[in-house]
Amino acid sequence: MEVSRVRALRGPNLWSRQTAIEAIVACSESESAIDDMEAFETRLRARFPDIDLPRPPGLEGTHSLAHILAVAALRLQTQAGCPVAFCRIAQTLEPGIYQVVIEYTEEAVGRLAFERALALCMATLRDEPFDLGPVIAELKSLYEDVRLGPSTGAIVQAAVRRGIPYRRLTEGSLVQFGWGRHQRRIQAAETDASGAIAEAIAQDKALTKSLLASAGVSVPRGRCVEDAEDAWAAAQEIGGPVVVKPLDGNQGKGVAVNVQGREPVMTAYAVARAHGSGVLVERYFPGHDFRLLVVGDRLVAAARRDPPQVVGDGRHTIAELVEQINQDPLRGEGHGTSLTRIRLDEIALNTMAAQGCGPDSVPQPGVCVVLRNNANLSTGGTATDVTDHVHPDLAASAVMAARMVGLDVCGIDLVSRDVYQPLTPETGCFVEVNAAPGLRMHLNPSFGTGRDVGAAIIDMMYPPGETGRIPVAAVTGTNGKTTTVRLLAHLCAQSGACVGMTNSDGVYVDGRRIDTGDCSGPRSARNVLLHPDVDMAVFETARGGILREGLGFDRCDVAVVTNIGIGDHLGLSYINTVEDLAIVKRVIVENVAPTGMAVLNAQDPIVAQMASGCPGQVTFFARDGRHPVIETHRAQGGRVVFVDQGDLVFAQAGAETRVELAAVPLTRAGSIGFQVENVMAAAAAAWAMGVDWVGIQAGLATFVNDAGTVPGRFNVFEYRGATLIADYGHNPDAILALVEAVESMPARRRAVVISGAGDRRDQDIRRQTEILGDVFDTVVLYQDQCQRGRGDGEVLALLREGLDAARRMSRLEEIHGELLAIDAALDGLEPGDLCLVLIDQVEEALAHIARRIAPRSDEIDTMPTQEGIPRAHAYQ
Repeated sequence: MEVSRVRALRGPNLWSRQTAIEAIVACSESESAIDDMEAFETRLRARFPDIDLPRPPGLEGTHSLAHILAVAALRLQTQAGCPVAFCRIAQTLEPGIYQVVIEYTEEAVGRLAFERALALCMATLRDEPFDLGPVIAELKSLYEDVRLGPSTGAIVQAAVRRGIPYRRLTEGSLVQFGWGRHQRRIQAAETDASGAIAEAIAQDKALTKSLLASAGVSVPRGRCVEDAEDAWAAAQEIGGPVVVKPLDGNQGKGVAVNVQGREPVMTAYAVARAHGSGVLVERYFPGHDFRLLVVGDRLVAAARRDPPQVVGDGRHTIAELVEQINQDPLRGEGHGTSLTRIRLDEIALNTMAAQGCGPDSVPQPGVCVVLRNNANLSTGGTATDVTDHVHPDLAASAVMAARMVGLDVCGIDLVSRDVYQPLTPETGCFVEVNAAPGLRMHLNPSFGTGRDVGAAIIDMMYPPGETGRIPVAAVTGTNGKTTTVRLLAHLCAQSGACVGMTNSDGVYVDGRRIDTGDCSGPRSARNVLLHPDVDMAVFETARGGILREGLGFDRCDVAVVTNIGIGDHLGLSYINTVEDLAIVKRVIVENVAPTGMAVLNAQDPIVAQMASGCPGQVTFFARDGRHPVIETHRAQGGRVVFVDQGDLVFAQAGAETRVELAAVPLTRAGSIGFQVENVMAAAAAAWAMGVDWVGIQAGLATFVNDAGTVPGRFNVFEYRGATLIADYGHNPDAILALVEAVESMPARRRAVVISGAGDRRDQDIRRQTEILGDVFDTVVLYQDQCQRGRGDGEVLALLREGLDAARRMSRLEEIHGELLAIDAALDGLEPGDLCLVLIDQVEEALAHIARRIAPRSDEIDTMPTQEGIPRAHAYQ
């Protein structure tokens, strides 16, 4: 068994809406029929007793080693605690080659589980040892390291329930919610509304006390101290027992409570000083330790925290009793579990010593030994929910304390006998305010009812009804994607919205290009959604990105499929037919929001069939208004777009809106058929995204198809009385559409400049020149700069073969080099001619054409314009 490729699908993909690991696995003939291998399953279960082996869908006849690999990788993750449930294998057309897909929740864990599952399969196949225990422990440890902690996780889960998108920005707890202008961020339980000044105040316990006292809130008497002697002096000033704690500590580290006597105070000072920049000595107030959680302007949870303790049984030592408690699966290291393991550290030893015992002491039955006086969960304490018992006045005091510090999420430590009465100097005091409070004591208290405090934080950040989303449109298809995307972005911008756009030319925000190159994949889409200024987003969504990584968003509001034809890259990545390609392209339709819209080409049967998989509604478009799909859908009350008597018609039920094609320059008064379809798709999508009709009509009237606006997409120029067209069309369907457009334009003689990309099938390369040879008088062939795996001259030979049966072509030229081929074609043009240049290096070729056709300085005032733009300024 060999694995040739492993990749992570980080968004909705060809297989599912879940994130998944996808691998290409090659099995020998015997490995494809594991059931026929003597004792294989027995050996497998001896190494992994808990593995389950259901029959794979579509492969019911037998198990393959690829299937065992998928099931094992999934089961290893579940054993590590990952909530995953989906795996699948698909047999390709190549014998013994499988696509193996396994769901993951944490990519690092999914990848490691796949690696270990592969090792398990090979060890079983070879009858070699495989130690499962260390593998499970390794995966568990990695999962604990990389997954979100309970506090952040609770907030994220609450967002998911509300349909609010999220993205982890780091491997830690920094998370972004929402998209574009509606984005918010948290780190652990701290939100982006918590200012640095408020956080600094909360860390300075002395300053916090001063501010709370000024607001009339009860706080303990005490002060900062300089050294151990000063700590003892402060304790004497206070009188009675004291609390010694770091000035800017956290999680209860270095805190000693109920300290009396010179030596204990000085020892406590040394411990506190090691955990902070200064030390605070305060009056010890007897009572219980409570944590009050304030979110926004209300108290959302309260818990009583009890210190770690053991109860004697007359047989076991304190150390043994602690070890028994630590066996509880709810206890672990750090903050990944509900409770923390108890540590017998220096503070615990001192606390026990004050009770006349040590780790080796054996307490009598029923005797309670307190292991430390502070009750933080991070040091092994427990929590009991008391939210329903908090007096309203006490809750109001907690909210006031949070407001005084300036925190929107605030954990307040209260020492009091109970929470049934208002806070007064006699009943209790606030001893600390926390800027990033842990939530686990409220989520999963040791006793009492858990509180959904994650939802409270999300509701504060996004009031009910808000999702944090911006309107998102995804556009795919074989041809017309880039033009449709650019036009749709232009239409959306008519309302004044800041539009983010990705396409095969770059990433654009508010009309400014912020990245270059082919940006039609998920990474560019995610970058646009991260941009804080974006109000709406329009994404070109190419086949390659969907296969490579999935979608860059969890769902879209509008999905546009322009067409599915004999396009690019058939024969690659196991996409061999148009039907295979349609399965990939329809991923965006399957991930339309329930309130969203799919915009589908009714004249393309494969595209029209995608309507059944759309969770939202559907708009069909077609040039023929009497097409059966259009008529049926309209009769059913659905939205349709079609052409009637020179108008674009946007109809739903009995209502119609008409736009004259003569007012849409992109279509050349409706004469360019494929541009009419692009306009219908873009305008229908804008309609679905809520753009008003005034904006749509204004946008259609002002969208100019020049090389600066839509480079390489049917850019038309005038040159020496001839018409020059530059286009990036590079597949048979695109060529057919271009030929239809060119034949509608009058010309004395027609010439075409063409090459072919090497990563296409032979028949697709031949087919391009078969089509062109019947329409053009002169064909100029050139060889691309990059042959994409083909040998020198191989593509040109295929293009020549396509011309063998040409009925019209009378002249053929072969030139090595795209720019030289363009020069040769331009040099041969005469008034009334038409030349179609199928460019490969878009920016370089258009820049070269611009230089060739640019007028001399003494001709600028007299030269005609191209597409309404002075020729001297066409490329600025």
